[in-house]
Amino acid sequence: MRRVAKPTIAARSAALWSATWPHLVLGVASAAVLYPLLWILKMALSPSQAFDPTPNPIPTAFTLDNFATVIGTDAPGGGWLFGRQLANSLIVSGATACIGLALATTAAYAFSRFRFPGRQSALTAFMVTQIFPGVVMTIPLYILLDAIGLLDSLAGLVLVYSTTSIPFATWMLKGYFDTIPKELEEAALMDGASRFGLFWRVVLPLSRPALAVTGLFSFMTAWNEFILAATFLGHPRSYTLPVVLQRYVGEYGTDWGYFAAGAILTSSVVMALFFVLQKHLVGGLTAGGVKG
Repeated sequence: MRRVAKPTIAARSAALWSATWPHLVLGVASAAVLYPLLWILKMALSPSQAFDPTPNPIPTAFTLDNFATVIGTDAPGGGWLFGRQLANSLIVSGATACIGLALATTAAYAFSRFRFPGRQSALTAFMVTQIFPGVVMTIPLYILLDAIGLLDSLAGLVLVYSTTSIPFATWMLKGYFDTIPKELEEAALMDGASRFGLFWRVVLPLSRPALAVTGLFSFMTAWNEFILAATFLGHPRSYTLPVVLQRYVGEYGTDWGYFAAGAILTSSVVMALFFVLQKHLVGGLTAGGVKG
């Protein structure tokens, strides 16, 4: 019987290293990502409002007073102010995602399936609008909202966020619609479906991953936006959470404990959405990048 040669020490060491180094790299990368998060959590759990420059991310004293103070903020005239501001952010971000998706899906489907004069120019114009930051449009948007009476209102903020999210959402969804075989739609038309019927019953159900990812991005953009919200909203009852966080940064000092606690509370909603929609993220992000 032929004897099988045992691997040498060098071969075993090479195999062990090849299996270990990816985990070491991932461990270092995870530590680099988690360190600032742990440091923010340390400030949120520390009783002091001072900035702690020490590199140790473990707090020496634990308290939930910062969270209790931020959550329990009341309006000067009475009422739960933080709850109102949280509801403002949810309403604005949710309405932005829904309205933006409703308008972008029809536009993306038209760009994907139909050939009409000005199609390429319109797609290019949508792309060009993404070059300019939102702060460039602050003054014109302020004048327009003031003229139509929507300044310092959630409806005006939803209108601004929805219109600015449409170009990005249209490009994302068009790329996904391009991957859906046209034969499915032709079969539905032969079975007697109308154009809107096949769009509603065939195309949209197949596009759930792309719709989930695009809606999540639109929600996150509206949820985290600060400059336009701080410019258009002037009353604490209409503030969104990013504007609330800025109020903890004063001219002569900053309440770092309250700021860190508010940042964690603000981020927790987006984290929850990521966990709910995580099964759609990979498919929605990658499928629109190839033509199937």
